[in-house]
Amino acid sequence: MRLIYLELLSLAFLDSALALARPGFTGPAGTLHSLKRPQQKRQYDSGIDGCASGEDVTIQAPKQNIFDDLADKDYADLTKYLYGQKALNLTPIANSTAWDNVIVSLDSLQPNKTDALAYLEGYGAAPARYAKATLQFNARLDPYIQEYMVGPLPVSKSTKYEELNYIYNSGRGRTRVYNADAALIAAFNLKVGTEIKAITKSLLNGTATGAATDNLLIAGNDPLIHAGNKVYQWNEFYSAHTGDFFSETILPTGLQFKVDITGRDASKWSVVGWYYNGAYWKTTKEFMAAAKSIKGPGPNVDGPWAGTDQAGAKLARDDLYPPVSVQPDGPRFGVDAQQKYVEWMDFSFFISTHKDVGMQLHDIKFKGERLVYEVGLQEAMAHYASEDPLHASSAYLDTSYGIGTSTWNLVDGFDCPSHATYLNTTFFINDDTHIHPNSLCLFEYDQGYPLQRHLTATYVSSTKNIVFVVRSIATVGNYDYLFEYNFFYDGSIAVTVRASGYIQGSFWSGASGGSYGFHIHDNLSGSMHDHVLNYKLDLDIKGTKNSVMRTDVVPHSQVYPWSDGQTINTMQMQRSYLATENEGKIEWGGNGATTYAVINKDAKNQYGEYPGYRIVPNSGSIPHLTVVDSSALGQSANWANHNLFALQRHDSEPRSAYPFNSYDPLHPTVDFNKFFNGESLDQQDIVMYFNLGMHHLPNTADLPNTVTTTAVSSILIAPQNYFSADQSRATIHQVRMNFDVNASITSTDIFGTKYPTCALDLKAVEPELDSFVGEVKIVKFPYDPIGSQQTNPGG
Repeated sequence: MRLIYLELLSLAFLDSALALARPGFTGPAGTLHSLKRPQQKRQYDSGIDGCASGEDVTIQAPKQNIFDDLADKDYADLTKYLYGQKALNLTPIANSTAWDNVIVSLDSLQPNKTDALAYLEGYGAAPARYAKATLQFNARLDPYIQEYMVGPLPVSKSTKYEELNYIYNSGRGRTRVYNADAALIAAFNLKVGTEIKAITKSLLNGTATGAATDNLLIAGNDPLIHAGNKVYQWNEFYSAHTGDFFSETILPTGLQFKVDITGRDASKWSVVGWYYNGAYWKTTKEFMAAAKSIKGPGPNVDGPWAGTDQAGAKLARDDLYPPVSVQPDGPRFGVDAQQKYVEWMDFSFFISTHKDVGMQLHDIKFKGERLVYEVGLQEAMAHYASEDPLHASSAYLDTSYGIGTSTWNLVDGFDCPSHATYLNTTFFINDDTHIHPNSLCLFEYDQGYPLQRHLTATYVSSTKNIVFVVRSIATVGNYDYLFEYNFFYDGSIAVTVRASGYIQGSFWSGASGGSYGFHIHDNLSGSMHDHVLNYKLDLDIKGTKNSVMRTDVVPHSQVYPWSDGQTINTMQMQRSYLATENEGKIEWGGNGATTYAVINKDAKNQYGEYPGYRIVPNSGSIPHLTVVDSSALGQSANWANHNLFALQRHDSEPRSAYPFNSYDPLHPTVDFNKFFNGESLDQQDIVMYFNLGMHHLPNTADLPNTVTTTAVSSILIAPQNYFSADQSRATIHQVRMNFDVNASITSTDIFGTKYPTCALDLKAVEPELDSFVGEVKIVKFPYDPIGSQQTNPGG
């Protein structure tokens, strides 16, 4: 849920926040802060021979990270440059109103792949750097967002700006904004709340008028509803939380009203519908007349049931401290923190972070050979269904709120192991650079079961299953998304997302008989919804010219020469290849019997097989959107309609989605369906898109928060005939024990492993909770490189 509690936000803030306003609550701020990235403090007793200090292993990237966000000075110079362009008529955010043109955000513009590969392979210079500037033009009756390309960087006399259109298949990097007057919308809704305060007091035991004594909130659906030339929004009254926990999304009251917010003249806006407990009224007059006889079940109200603190009888022996993970010889991976470059075992890669999509990985190599040019989130959807109009109209596309802006500090020892290495992330919005310290973590851990194991009459062999993890967590409104990439000894990569946080519940009326969700609390429905998270995967299998191979395990009946005329019922593997993009919209086959792999037909291995990497479901559910032709999203999220996609890659099609597609869903800036135009998939530069997520039917186990036990989805990218054998044999962390017929061990081989002898001080694995330090904000206009402010985490 990304509902905006408009009456809690100051009208002045809403004027400046424009259409990018997201749920936010004021917290402690204003203390001067000098950012110092905490170093690893976990120390072991180095007085014993062979012990390591536990400090991070610092390395130097072989190349500049050409994919990451811009430098702090670049942001400052760009801001100054754009404000100097009179034709843009921009106003600094601090001085802006809802009728001023403003800079929404700045980010790096990703280089074209041809230029990037030339640099990465050493036969070309680093690509010229450009920024992507998102500007919102509000000084007009039809406000819009327009993307611009600004560069080359650093800013100089040769720097220029131009509309960035070629990467958007609507023809322009532009989208209409229909809710630029957020402050007026908030004020209008509070006026409605004031008009019926006697009814809400009687029916809901509360008011939403803008007064300090209010105990109700008003929140609206997203995206807005477009019908002809009209724009509407359904709003609902929610009970405000009364304790420490922001539990509003599970406190719906069921009372909803529909507002016609067409145009920018608020005097012409009107309430055009009311809904409560299964009943609908077309006008406020009709609703007020009927309200006298309404006997409602009452609102959902806050209480201990909505809090996440420890509750109930304590678990047996839970007073004992649980097992912890340690790295006795220090980190076994190297990091260039400035370039966000990582090396672990045979893997190396770059990390980039961005305001809208968060963490992305680039140039993933194994044994020095590129496997993946790019992998990363494109969009995250939560599409609801309900008998009530607000939830029936709710389908959130979360990059509009910002996955990167919502990627906050990680809680050491809880979100990541205490021995993890942490990196900061940065982004630019509203004329400020924002730094989120310790918001990426990198660590190894032992999965607790063997990667390889076999027992015979004379020996047993077993290999430790160590995985390397890169993780971030984005809190978008009520949901917390845990994004991670896992790397394995054998050359496999897993992409995983988990979810926690508060569900967005709806009011239980019982009228539907539970067709849209379980009855999970007093007057609370679980409110069914689909989570669909779209990822881009650009595999390069021994070069950029690749194909897509499909293998099917199918039933087969055959009379063999040796079967004495009898038909043998068995199975076969069938191979085929996707010829064109017309076959590129893919559903996972039934019974797990179909596999897709990106392969290279021009690089057969010694056995005549095509080397490749297969893409297979790994854990949890791997769904696509259930809704067909979504009424809420129109053509803005066609990437959600299948499990997997195969396309010919183009620099003009860098993303399957656009962060502001939901602003005008019937006329999206990027329509993914237009990517499919029948192009060849035979030995071309192939790009795959896949979906993670789940069909979420919240039940009582989702209260107070959804748990990651069940809310998990993962896909595995694994070698298929790519190597001559299993690459995990290279690790020394395995054992073979030989024994005789009497089961006596005759010899043991640990392959050179040296067991640690360090004396471990358990304080070294104690969570460093004081590393949760909040956000650092550096003002870019006017630029103050020395002064900065620290604000509360998540605030």
